[in-house]
Amino acid sequence: MFDLNRAEDAREADSAQQRRVGEGNDVDSGLIGSSSRFVAVLEQVQTVAAADCTVLIRGETGTGKEGVARAIHEASPRRQHRFVAINCAAIPGALLESELFGHERGAFTGALSQRVGRLEAADHGTLFLDEIGDLPLELQPKLLRALQEQEFERLGSSRTTRVDVRIVAASNQDLWSMVSRNKFRADLYYRLNVFALALPPLREREGDIPLLVSHFVRRFAERQGKSIDFIPDHVLTALERYPWPGNIRELQNFIERSVILSRGTELQAPVAELVSRDTSSAPPRTLADADRAHIMTILKEANWVVGGVNGAAARLGLKRTTLIAKMRKLGLSRPEEEQGDQSDRRIGLDELAAHATGD
Repeated sequence: MFDLNRAEDAREADSAQQRRVGEGNDVDSGLIGSSSRFVAVLEQVQTVAAADCTVLIRGETGTGKEGVARAIHEASPRRQHRFVAINCAAIPGALLESELFGHERGAFTGALSQRVGRLEAADHGTLFLDEIGDLPLELQPKLLRALQEQEFERLGSSRTTRVDVRIVAASNQDLWSMVSRNKFRADLYYRLNVFALALPPLREREGDIPLLVSHFVRRFAERQGKSIDFIPDHVLTALERYPWPGNIRELQNFIERSVILSRGTELQAPVAELVSRDTSSAPPRTLADADRAHIMTILKEANWVVGGVNGAAARLGLKRTTLIAKMRKLGLSRPEEEQGDQSDRRIGLDELAAHATGD
């Protein structure tokens, strides 16, 4: 098993690169990793932070776009002022204009008092526009003017309010494709895309999963008052092989659930769920993927009985020992045995970082 205590020193050394991005950076922002693609992102964050230009962050859902936006703010001259975030997909279009620009009392039914919008609240700081691709078309010209002129009017007011705000926007959609389909304004796209920053999905960040697992296990174990120091070898193997379509957010939620299920000092993770999701969500990409999917299907059909006339080995035309060897190689194990396989090597949390960096 990995020893999580030994991994801590290596993880802190890796975090030194992250802290150089900005004084206020914190590992909880999700900026954890040592892969070449991730380090390249950190270097871009450091480069653009001081430029005070608009930044457009592109990446799949769950890749940590808000964490990167916060890192840009914390490394910038605006760090002493507010970082204000708004999710354009989470607020109905009818309310989004008021959320962004604010309103005066009586501007519309239910406007019982004056309200300061997010743009004004972020004055001298940074406004993070998450999922900007979901901003309604009718609001885009007003936002464009606010970005260009650094001024706007609240709903129900004729008085112009001036602000000094840096905009960082993010989207999991292809905005240029939306422009070509008249779903997003070209002029707003160009205004936002001054500095583009692309975040790699977790499946392309080779070696970063052990570091992230170590961090999340420690965080959730501390919250729940538990002491978890080891991770079974087969668990880490399964975590590294799974493609994580939900990226860091999915990994974080899975580790939190695993910590809840754990008893004692070992992480007890329901990795069979990952294998099931992996084999049912996408076609196999390699021969090993195909083997894993096929063996998993037969094991389920045999109710996880390996030997015997009706067992999985007989159905696959293999010897029982051969199938067991294949299962171990592919990281497959019977769900009820995942938490009690005493022959499995234990990996300590401190060993995770060394595993990730190749030490």
